[in-house]
Amino acid sequence: MLNNDVLRSLRYLLDVSDSTLEAFCQLADYSVEPGLISACLLREDEAGYRPCNDVLLAHVLEGLVFHKRGKDDSRARVPVEKRLSNNLILKKLRVAFQLRDEDIQGILQSADLPMTKTELSALFRAPGHKHYRECGDQILRNFLRGLTLRERG
Repeated sequence: MLNNDVLRSLRYLLDVSDSTLEAFCQLADYSVEPGLISACLLREDEAGYRPCNDVLLAHVLEGLVFHKRGKDDSRARVPVEKRLSNNLILKKLRVAFQLRDEDIQGILQSADLPMTKTELSALFRAPGHKHYRECGDQILRNFLRGLTLRERG
């Protein structure tokens, strides 16, 4: 899934402005050039469109976690990922919204993509694990749609 699509989905899901997404980056100690978020939210065929890179989306997700759960200054900061995968995006959203396996199953069920607990746990395993499974675009897209239904009603 394109990072721009994920960013658009997050903005709609949270019902926030472009400046709030920029504030999420600032929470993650990342300064964004003015207008970059707005340019990333445009459609590809619109003038001024810019692709959203992994670093920007990773900082937005990290800032979302800080916004939803608060910063823990007693723990050392883990650097954000330079390469994002759908699995990492799913993990960040799981942490930000404090979702349990049952919650995620319900979210996917509401988006007409039921998954067993075993299939779901494979998405959260380390990439080298023998039961690791890549999160496809369809899974992430349906998860974002189901999460939007849950959060916005």
